[in-house]
Amino acid sequence: MDNSNLDNSNNDKEQPLVAHLIELRDRLLRALLAITVVFVGLFYFANDIYTFVATPLQKFLPDGATMIATEVASPFFTPFKMTLFASVLLAIPFLLYQFWAFIAPALYKNEKRIAIPLLISSVLLFYLGMTFAYYVVFPLVFGFFTSVAPEGVTVMTDMSHYLDFVIKLFFAFGFAFEIPVATVMLIWAGTVTPDSLAKKRPYVLVSCFVVGMLLTPPDVISQALLAVPMWLLFEVGVFMGRFISPRNGGNDDIDDPNENDHIDSEKANPSH
Repeated sequence: MDNSNLDNSNNDKEQPLVAHLIELRDRLLRALLAITVVFVGLFYFANDIYTFVATPLQKFLPDGATMIATEVASPFFTPFKMTLFASVLLAIPFLLYQFWAFIAPALYKNEKRIAIPLLISSVLLFYLGMTFAYYVVFPLVFGFFTSVAPEGVTVMTDMSHYLDFVIKLFFAFGFAFEIPVATVMLIWAGTVTPDSLAKKRPYVLVSCFVVGMLLTPPDVISQALLAVPMWLLFEVGVFMGRFISPRNGGNDDIDDPNENDHIDSEKANPSH
């Protein structure tokens, strides 16, 4: 009897974990399926997508110069890689929805109210950062690099190396534009306060210019084009954080409907 009761209690404890793992597997499979569907739809346009991404550099290439492929398989695998990258980017809203559907049952009501705007704004800001990089930063970067080539050297960039370079910049600017979301999350978690962040404004401003120096060519204009938006986004995060109550500052438990029901039942049956 004791062994059977022990086995049953173990099964009761393990079942929720197994159910969560099954749900996580299903969410991951749906995310992978979404990326695959988008990729299949875009693959026919793989060369066009790569041409679009390569346009900022091709505008600055000398007359008669073109991009080159130094590896045998590069003409196929480089557009393939670019299309896969684009498929993941386009599927991000659905991927975040799967992530949200997985964690939402474990959140309180007040946590859900702030999590949804943060998820939506993080996607929009990431796309905005990539757009800023493509239309503002790329022309400055490639214009600078092609203009400083020594005399007698023809700029002919390898298509695979170019793709690796722009993907790094896409991610760098995409994550840089997440500053407001990161700032609001820190304030909401109670790690910092808006006033303490405001006092660190000079250090943040210097850090923005340091990051701009590392991610852009060594000229003041391109550094400022990254540093100034980063600083403004930091200010936006601090401003929005003033309307956010720290997570530990309120009674999170009160927002849990299950816990409210439990409290009410105890009041109705004090002897129980």
